[in-house]
Amino acid sequence: MPSRDKIIVALDVPDLAAGEKLVDQLFPYVGMFKVGLEFYTAAGPAAIRMIKERGGKVFADLKLHDIPNTVAGATRALVRLGVDMLNVHAAGGRSMMEAAAAAAREEAAAVGRPAPVLIAVTVLTSLDGEALRHEVGIEREVEEQVVRWARLARDSGLDGVVASPREIRAIREACGPEFVIVTPGVRPAGADLGDQRRVMTPAAALQEGASYLVIGRPITAAPDPAAAARAIEREMEGII
Repeated sequence: MPSRDKIIVALDVPDLAAGEKLVDQLFPYVGMFKVGLEFYTAAGPAAIRMIKERGGKVFADLKLHDIPNTVAGATRALVRLGVDMLNVHAAGGRSMMEAAAAAAREEAAAVGRPAPVLIAVTVLTSLDGEALRHEVGIEREVEEQVVRWARLARDSGLDGVVASPREIRAIREACGPEFVIVTPGVRPAGADLGDQRRVMTPAAALQEGASYLVIGRPITAAPDPAAAARAIEREMEGII
């Protein structure tokens, strides 16, 4: 897979116009665009349609987490919009994830397109061990909890997980070489960490075994987003 196809740019923008500008700047240099809660809440399905109309791929990062029937319905709606990747939260449990997996396969077959890559969110990269224990109330270490949820996602029929670069190697060992690992918390050397806690450079994340890298502000907030994307791509080329 070319290095550009492993880059997912996070479009954490307040409106459709801002998203359009970034997609037009970046489409030649990245493989996929992430539509998260901020952008989707602001623009709705138009955010996804805008990217698809320009020929881009979409990761719908909505972290679906509800009862199985509701998550299945939301999954079907996203498949109809043509997303290429979507996620649910592993904390929703096996029944919820199985319902999402079945809905994705069935709806994709019904509309005549490939099923999207379906992944589960594990422990958010803004959380560290102390926050996980004392704020969330999970007594396991971060890596142990991430691997536990990754195994559950795999056994529920999902394609992979979202996890920080610090847990990639443990997930690979637990879930195998074909399991998809989408990795946020990626920052080029010297970049501002923002609200991320468990981070790694793009090259290091790929060396650990990441399938895709989610990169936001180091690209989207750069004076020249296209140049920033190209620089990251060049850093990655020596690893792939």
